[in-house]
Amino acid sequence: MSDTPNPVAVPPPLTVAASLVAVQGLVMVALAVLEIADLDPDRRAMGLSTAIFFAAYGVLLLVAGWGLWRRTAWSRGPALITQLIWIGIAWNIREHVGAAIVVAVVALIAFAGVVHPDSIRALEGEEPEDS
Repeated sequence: MSDTPNPVAVPPPLTVAASLVAVQGLVMVALAVLEIADLDPDRRAMGLSTAIFFAAYGVLLLVAGWGLWRRTAWSRGPALITQLIWIGIAWNIREHVGAAIVVAVVALIAFAGVVHPDSIRALEGEEPEDS
């Protein structure tokens, strides 16, 4: 017996998506820390505002990942928008082929996990269909 508020089980595609969104959140928080560690005294305001943005966005992604795992429908929006942004980032860093492929593959897998029919049913609180 589960002590989660929604009795619908978390389908595997949603579990994968939730995990990847949380990892993306951790990456954003790590980028915030790196930005603060590399502050240029001549551009302190820009560095701090960038670090704050990265940290806030990272926390949002961590909460959205948790929300996906808890099957809360609101978390789908931030997760999907993030994947579209990360696909754009992969395109922008395409000269770094390895990094671009990793970013794109993670984004596509997370996107597919969120829009999978079982995930949509779980996020809407419906029972999974029997296959």
